Amino acid sequence: MKLTHHSVILAAAACLLATPAFAAEVVRHKIPNSTFPISAAVEIPAGKTLVFLSGVVPPVADASAPKDSPQAYGDTKTQTVGVLTSIEKQLKGMGLSMGDVVKMQVFLVGDPAKGGKMDFGGFMGGYTQFFGTPQQPNLPSRSAMQVASLASPNFLVEIEVTAVRP
Repeated sequence: MKLTHHSVILAAAACLLATPAFAAEVVRHKIPNSTFPISAAVEIPAGKTLVFLSGVVPPVADASAPKDSPQAYGDTKTQTVGVLTSIEKQLKGMGLSMGDVVKMQVFLVGDPAKGGKMDFGGFMGGYTQFFGTPQQPNLPSRSAMQVASLASPNFLVEIEVTAVRP
């Protein structure tokens, strides 16, 4: 088969079109007519690596409180900040950041201090310290749900995330 200059250019162009677009960026779709700090959807271009983090539960927030007490872990906002700080540290150790998070699932236990209802406001108070800030404006798609319980009766929050390696 005789290759001409034109056929070489066409073959090269076909190869480029068939390979992942490495320059393509993650696309985060806003919720129409809303300022709520999540993405309605997130698109991941071909060629990117997804990283799935297992659920993270809160660390002890008050070491002076009895270890098996609710006071040791704090309220929903305190637990959310503790969980997201742990996630941030884990991501950093993998060469990623909170800005690389594209999906989040949040499990909230009903807070006895709130009549057994999940403290969504407390969760949002912690969440907005990490997402939608001037320093970190990237918003993940997200679900938040109330669950009956978590591994410890003192946990009010568990969060799992999916990040994309840039």
